[in-house]
Amino acid sequence: MRKITSLLPPEQVIFDRKLVANHRNRAARLDWPRHRFLFDEIAGRLAERLLDINHSFSLALDLGGRDGMFGEKLLAMKKVDRVIRTDLSAEMLDKATEPSVVADEEFLPFKENSFDLVGSVLGLHWTNDLPGALSQIAKSLKPNGLFLGALFGIDSLQELKACLIEAESEIKGGVSPRISPFTEVRDAGALLQRAGLALPVTDVDVITLKYEHPFALMQELRGMGETNALIERQKHFTQRRILLRAAELYIENYADADGRVPATFQVIYMSGWAPHESQQKPIARGSGKVNLRDYLEK
Repeated sequence: MRKITSLLPPEQVIFDRKLVANHRNRAARLDWPRHRFLFDEIAGRLAERLLDINHSFSLALDLGGRDGMFGEKLLAMKKVDRVIRTDLSAEMLDKATEPSVVADEEFLPFKENSFDLVGSVLGLHWTNDLPGALSQIAKSLKPNGLFLGALFGIDSLQELKACLIEAESEIKGGVSPRISPFTEVRDAGALLQRAGLALPVTDVDVITLKYEHPFALMQELRGMGETNALIERQKHFTQRRILLRAAELYIENYADADGRVPATFQVIYMSGWAPHESQQKPIARGSGKVNLRDYLEK
């Protein structure tokens, strides 16, 4: 595997990509089948979007797909003929059944015009350069190729974020970065257009999961490989009293009548096509044949 570095200026490097890979490797070694359900659910919802598309795809790329669940769904739906899987984590890919490549979304190793379909399920929110990653995806698509993506949005884990901030502020008088800065919904469509993708479409799901205790949620995030990988994170373990206070606040502010606590996951879905002459073009400004004066009162 190539060394995971960044070509961005240091001040623009938000995530430790090597740590992201390490977290996924650890998740693969833990009880991964028990913690993959949210990824599997989102992969299914993303794949279902192909049901409304009267189009077949020869070669698909399952980008950053962990153990390849999205590719499995594409093959089961018979919407693609072949799938190549990639992930930062070699240990995750050991669980995949189709051909796989250890690769970084920020440095795609594929030639331009390689794929008919590229899908990314809950991986792009860990990239330091999301516009650059989307641009590389667009270039890897053949003309009239399709990109489908799902990533966590800014409202994800809002309850946990609020409680950690309040607890640390109470105890230490300040706060440290602990939850990743997720993408804003309003930016998603513009990012697709900036990458050179045509006919961009974005929409949002909000999924609320319930846990017996805030610590069960934290353990779940660890099992998912979704724990803190910020460059500016504290390099030592969070103090136990901060975690205990955050759990108290979580229960006080959010627990339901049964004592369970919610965790919000906002998922942004994105789709766009590599340009092709067959695609519908927007009507040029000034091309309308109706004279507005004809419809105004005289």
